[in-house]
Amino acid sequence: MDTGDTAFMLLATALVMFMTPGLALFYGGLVRNKNVLSTIMHSMFCLGLVSFIWLIYGYSMAFGPDIGGFVGNLDWMGLKGVGLDPGPYSDTIPDLLFCAFQLMFAIITPALISGAYAERIRFTAFLLFTALWSTFVYMPVCHWVWGQGGWLGKLGALDFAGGTVIHINSACAALAAAMVLGKRKGWGQEAFHPHNLPMTVLGAGILWFGWFGFNAGSALSAGKIATLAFFTTQIATGCALMSWVVTEWIIQGKPTALGAASGAVAGLVAVTPAAGFVSPVSAAIIGLVAGALCYCAILFKTRFGYDDALDVVAVHGVGGLWGALATGLFASLAWNPDGANGLFYGNPKQFLIQALGAGSAIVYSLVLSFVILKVVDMIIGLRVDRDDEIQGLDITQHSEIGYNI
Repeated sequence: MDTGDTAFMLLATALVMFMTPGLALFYGGLVRNKNVLSTIMHSMFCLGLVSFIWLIYGYSMAFGPDIGGFVGNLDWMGLKGVGLDPGPYSDTIPDLLFCAFQLMFAIITPALISGAYAERIRFTAFLLFTALWSTFVYMPVCHWVWGQGGWLGKLGALDFAGGTVIHINSACAALAAAMVLGKRKGWGQEAFHPHNLPMTVLGAGILWFGWFGFNAGSALSAGKIATLAFFTTQIATGCALMSWVVTEWIIQGKPTALGAASGAVAGLVAVTPAAGFVSPVSAAIIGLVAGALCYCAILFKTRFGYDDALDVVAVHGVGGLWGALATGLFASLAWNPDGANGLFYGNPKQFLIQALGAGSAIVYSLVLSFVILKVVDMIIGLRVDRDDEIQGLDITQHSEIGYNI
């Protein structure tokens, strides 16, 4: 065991945990003030609920001994056998630390989905959906890519820190949720403006800060690949921020703080699968494309007629898909000998593998998420009553208000 790697991963794990409260602020500022606390609660409660699931059976399903390349078995229930010595996923850090690091990924993924159904879901429905989705969607897809024996990992799919596992996966669930729950009252007839943009910008800054643990930590050691992932994360994010703002400026006539925050998140999402496999120049290209692409995806939302309240599909879905495919274009063995060459380095097969991996996650997550949402709706009902929605979820679901001015 290496104490330097262990210290690095303890810090990376804490940074990824910090991202979920950052997401709570990012989302909380984007909704109307009558729903700020209910939106924050969606992210914050995941810190408790998913931690409990992970302890009991989640880690075993995601990373335990393989069942047919699809999911882990339950041999590690209650973290049986997961201790303080190095385990099967790292030679230099405690097995329990790897478990903790991956827990933070499992927490933020269902929290990302909540941006789609903000301002209209029952809190009890959120709880049941999150538990079922984490169990039957997140854990298997995580095992496909990162678990020992997972079929996408064996195929050679590259996903350094979760473009497919986290962003594409959560965005597909978000799309299903937006379609099943339907539009918010007044959507398309009245303007729904963010109530606190400084809060959103603060949340974006926390996400950016925590993302260094997200991406660099996925190297699982304090070395060359962590350094590469750290730097490519910064470059892609900065380029995406500029690209989004410039595109918005051209189309709408003004650059906005919301555009800067959203562009940064789009860049973070897009570089996630590629961070430890591509050069800094390639990361810049990934970021520049991501900012403009995700902004344009938001413009098309109204044409498709679905109410994804906080644009999870446009940012995490489109950005994550671009990042997964871009990894198949720009990955280079010269930068990471444990990765692969992409299409632009003479290996078109890698691009096809990336497309297959992303496509498989899209189909699986869309179908299973839709089924889970329908089941939850039949059992307890997904959506709050019309009067409760008009009054706001802070009062009707939690009996509290965010501001008393």
